[in-house]
Amino acid sequence: MKEKTKKTAFLGLLTSLALVLSYIEAILPPIYAGIPGIKIGLPNIIIIFIFYRSGGKEAFTVSIFRVLISALLFGNFMTLSYSAAGAILSFAVMALLKKTDKFSPVGVSIAGGIFHNLGQILTAMVLLGSKEIGYYMFVLAITGTLAGTFIGLVGALLIKRTEKIR
Repeated sequence: MKEKTKKTAFLGLLTSLALVLSYIEAILPPIYAGIPGIKIGLPNIIIIFIFYRSGGKEAFTVSIFRVLISALLFGNFMTLSYSAAGAILSFAVMALLKKTDKFSPVGVSIAGGIFHNLGQILTAMVLLGSKEIGYYMFVLAITGTLAGTFIGLVGALLIKRTEKIR
C-alpha cells in the first residue's frame, strides 16, 4: 500500500510539473511567427522521463491528464481536440518504437514529435474539411524532428541523472 501511495504521489507531482511546462509554453512568444503552430513540446520532457522511468501505462495516464487539464486551464474544445489527437497518435508510435528496444529516448522522442504533428494535421483535415492542409505536414515534420531531438536529449539527460534515485 505504501509503495502504491508513493507512486501515485510521484506521478501527481510529475503531472503538475508537466502542467507548469504547458503553461510556460503557452505564454512563450511564437518560436517563428511566420510558421504557425510550432511549439517545442516542453511537457513531453516529463512524458519521456515517465515512459522510461515508470512505464508506458503511467506515461500515457499522465499525458492524457495533462492534455485534459491544460485544455481546461489554457485552451478550449479545439485545443483539446488537436492536443488529444496528437498525444494519442504520438504515444502509440512511441510505445511501438520503445518496445523494439532499437531506439533511444531521443529517437522515440523524434518520432513522437513528428507523429504528434501528424495527429494534429489529420484532425485539422477532418475538422476543416480540407485535404490541402496536409501539405503543411512537410514543414511540421522538420520542426517536429528538431523539437523531438531537443525534448529527447533533455529527457535522456533527466533519465540518466536520476538513475540512482528510486
